[in-house]
Amino acid sequence: MTTEKVYTTGEVAKFCNVNFRTVIRWIQKGYLSAYQLPGRGDNRISQSSLMTFMQANNLPIPSEFDQEQRILIVDDEKEMASAIQRVLKRKGFTTEIAENGFVAGHLMTSFKPQLMTLDLRMPGLSGHDVLHFIKQNEAHKHIKVLVISAQPEADLNRALAEGADAILAKPFQNGQLISSIEQLLA
Repeated sequence: MTTEKVYTTGEVAKFCNVNFRTVIRWIQKGYLSAYQLPGRGDNRISQSSLMTFMQANNLPIPSEFDQEQRILIVDDEKEMASAIQRVLKRKGFTTEIAENGFVAGHLMTSFKPQLMTLDLRMPGLSGHDVLHFIKQNEAHKHIKVLVISAQPEADLNRALAEGADAILAKPFQNGQLISSIEQLLA
């Protein structure tokens, strides 16, 4: 049985960058769910209640809350994307697939991946275009990019120069994929 992490009003105040009295008012007004400890009546807030409150009020979620490792797979070849997804899911990663650069742009915002596998050759926006977008956009600069492509070595090196964090030439071994991803996420 796993127990959910709980926080004091002082800890919640630090996460939200407010005074602890503000947190107490949120609880009293019913904005934030909490329970009181017997005796002194100190409030405790569960992590799930705090997450719900923060999301509803567009407050930034502290990185220590998010233990899930999300990977966005960007590849227009459905078989390749599905193969990568199977390997990553077996290792416990949460994944989404984008079949082109436009969908990838949307998923970068809604899915919030820590890492992206990126094919260079796609219709519409190429992998190079996606890389340029990531590196120019402050909200997405933190996303690690592993380029997975069958393009010539010159194109792979160009991707590194444009900001990719690592490259993996197709075809590859599953072990190489996992090793590259674990190194980038470490």
